[in-house]
Amino acid sequence: MPEARRALLRVAAALATRDAARVRAALESAHGVAEGNHVDEVLLQSHLFVGFPDALNALAVWREVSGSQAPAALGEDPRVWEARGEQVCETVYGGNYQKLRENVRGLHPEFDGWMVNGGYGRVLGRPGLDLRTRELCIAALLAVWNAPRQLHSHLRGSLNAGASVAEVDEAVEIACAEMSAGRADEVRALWAGIRDRAR
Repeated sequence: MPEARRALLRVAAALATRDAARVRAALESAHGVAEGNHVDEVLLQSHLFVGFPDALNALAVWREVSGSQAPAALGEDPRVWEARGEQVCETVYGGNYQKLRENVRGLHPEFDGWMVNGGYGRVLGRPGLDLRTRELCIAALLAVWNAPRQLHSHLRGSLNAGASVAEVDEAVEIACAEMSAGRADEVRALWAGIRDRAR
């Protein structure tokens, strides 16, 4: 895996710790290694998982560390988000896409639209970072965040988005460096079950 992608994975995993010093250290390590707009994208997408406050704080640190100005807004027409969201979500979930939509609608019908249009269309389908890298970063973040159900989906989603088993192995190990030994064992066991079925 290229060092630039490793740096992005370390940023994603650090975000999930909610530890300001670890986030700053990961961003400092990413500076000059990863492309600045790629770091921006990892930070932007993190709000779907860690929330706006942590994403905003991380963006502020990144502006300080990198010395970069905020990029221009894409100015996308929101009407493109639904179709793009459906396509991206289906890529990530593969054969489980329709079941996912039904399950989420069963929890709350509004959430289904927010997930597809907002999560996958507005955020994860954005240009600027390939879906494989996005999914690997999400998996690293969710592993540290301790969200096993969602982690399971995004480990599989990483493969569906084109990541190799070796790349997911590396993402898991980067995440495991940010957690206790016991939690790391749980994450590795979860991934091992998915990896064995993928071969």
